[in-house]
Amino acid sequence: MKAAVLTGYGKEGRDLELRELPTPQLAPGEVLVRVHTAGVNPLDNMVVHGEVKLIVPYAFPLVMGNELVGTVEALGSGATRFAVGDRVYGRMPLAKIGAFAEYAAVDQAALAKVPDYLSDEEAACVPLTALTALQSLELMGAKAGDSIFISGGTGSLGAMAVPIAAGLGLQVATNGNGVSEERMRALGASTFIDYRKQDYADVLHDVDFVLDTLGDRELEKEFSILKPGGTLVSLRGLPNGEFARRAGLPAWKRLAFSLVGRKYDKLAVKRGQQYRFVFVHEDGAGLERLPELLGGRKIEASVDAVFPLGEVNAAMAKVAAGGSKGKTVLRVR
Repeated sequence: MKAAVLTGYGKEGRDLELRELPTPQLAPGEVLVRVHTAGVNPLDNMVVHGEVKLIVPYAFPLVMGNELVGTVEALGSGATRFAVGDRVYGRMPLAKIGAFAEYAAVDQAALAKVPDYLSDEEAACVPLTALTALQSLELMGAKAGDSIFISGGTGSLGAMAVPIAAGLGLQVATNGNGVSEERMRALGASTFIDYRKQDYADVLHDVDFVLDTLGDRELEKEFSILKPGGTLVSLRGLPNGEFARRAGLPAWKRLAFSLVGRKYDKLAVKRGQQYRFVFVHEDGAGLERLPELLGGRKIEASVDAVFPLGEVNAAMAKVAAGGSKGKTVLRVR
């Protein structure tokens, strides 16, 4: 099978190699998925740069890719959740990624059936962003009536996080280019801030929760709009000691992450706030809950660009450049 392989970390980036590899063998509980499409995410570039190696120490050569859509081709022993021919999608297990390939062996617990109304390209937009939203909101302990600011919500994450948060009864504020305001309000945002005209820090005050998607350059300002005792969950900041303990990492990593994330913990403690870092894990059951959480509303999927597997490096570069209006997708099948 063809697969896009990383041969080693590159701090400034490194091209993936397209290789012919054997079809994966199935472990108990796994299913063999023939990959149709795969989402390309900032996380994939973070893996290349070595930014997550303390969380997940990958071995090389590494088949890349964190989320996929495909059909079940074969079942491993004990795999009973799906039948051959089922169309499935999911976030790959943290310890065993490999979506940028013609076939992938995936633990059945990481997968869910794809809603019929989503195309393969649309479905590739869903798993990582939907689970990011779900797991972030769960980490916050957010409940109906609470307020939340989702930074930069006009991208692919916002297309999932805004309607899920609104479906849970939260008052959702987000910011972005004004041309997206109507779409974001239709998705459930009660407050939209056009960053070209206003600074969100001049508009929002005493917000219960912040979902940070931008990292270091915005974190101090995001803390300033958070109420005393509020919680900020970051996707792009640095992990801290609380994350390491929650993830069950060994003592030396807990110490290392306590030092790495100390800057953000200090920002939070000034007003009794909390800083949390999230690294999204696989969860097929979470994906199955989406229709219920969205209250019957169809999943919105925004595809920005589609590349063939052979152009994986161009797809990775596009994601790294930013400015996306949706998900970049690899068409594998």
